[in-house]
Amino acid sequence: MAAIDDHPGERAAQDPIKLIAVRDTALSLDEVFKAVGDDAAGGTALFVGTVRNHDGGADVDALGYSCHPGAEAEMRRIAEKVVAEYPVRALAAVHRVGDLGVGDLAVVVAVSCPHRGEAFEACRKLIDDLKHEVPIWKHQKFSDGTDEWVGAC
Repeated sequence: MAAIDDHPGERAAQDPIKLIAVRDTALSLDEVFKAVGDDAAGGTALFVGTVRNHDGGADVDALGYSCHPGAEAEMRRIAEKVVAEYPVRALAAVHRVGDLGVGDLAVVVAVSCPHRGEAFEACRKLIDDLKHEVPIWKHQKFSDGTDEWVGAC
């Protein structure tokens, strides 16, 4: 009998990056989850970032995201780094731009791997690096009439 690590399902897929996008339309959890479906994956981790109603002690009414034209290419570069570091079977990442309200989906990322621990770690690395390195900016609008620009990188 072959060792467990010898099975092809224990390794990264040949082309695991299934979906990378920056969109000005509502995001779909179902689309992202379906994109990372893989019969060899024993674990799938999904992260959903939503617009919350507060930040830094102030009430948030809405916000807008804008991005550099190269943001999607930067997302792909980060996805490629995650794929190189973990045995990813499938990966997807979508970020919203434009005006969003409280509760709207701002970002959805998912990673499937042979095992749950790898999926959690890869998903965490993906969202953390996207947040820190992709040129997407947030313009928060507070209930008191003030506003604030927050750089994602």
